[in-house]
Amino acid sequence: MKISARNKLPGTVKSVTRGEAIANVVVDVGGQRLVASITVESVDDLALSEGASVTAIIKASDVIIATND
Repeated sequence: MKISARNKLPGTVKSVTRGEAIANVVVDVGGQRLVASITVESVDDLALSEGASVTAIIKASDVIIATND
């Protein structure tokens, strides 16, 4: 797979919780929990299940950082 995105995080699917149209996919990325909300159709197309190796690709127009000061 070639892709221009630079924010690629390899991980392992820990769980898939399916709703009617949207599924929450929990991915372990180096010990950190990342949750992606994707369509149920995409879960099926990608054959996602617990233990699958995946790459989370993050594209965001903004990253906001806050402190408790």
